[in-house]
Amino acid sequence: MEGVNKVAFLIKDPENSWEGVRSSLGLLVENMWVATFFIDTEVALPESKTEDDFKENLEMLEDLEGELYTNVQANVDKWGYFQFMSLEDMVEKIKEYQLIVPF
Repeated sequence: MEGVNKVAFLIKDPENSWEGVRSSLGLLVENMWVATFFIDTEVALPESKTEDDFKENLEMLEDLEGELYTNVQANVDKWGYFQFMSLEDMVEKIKEYQLIVPF
């Protein structure tokens, strides 16, 4: 990914919540600018993962200065690490990124 330093992950399928956040973390540790967008979906976790596991990932994402957006208020209310953003504002924000990864 030579020359790419801004990546946006778009999560539209709740089953991809875990992998989307983990992928974001992977690029953050490589010193990339990463944002994760949960679009029209609530977080859902694999049976093998707990809410505490997910919260730990969200804490790491915050510590590494990753951005986390959603247009679903329930994600903000339940997890606390999300920033609410309208779909229209997400579209404008996503345009700032060089690489878009849909989940």
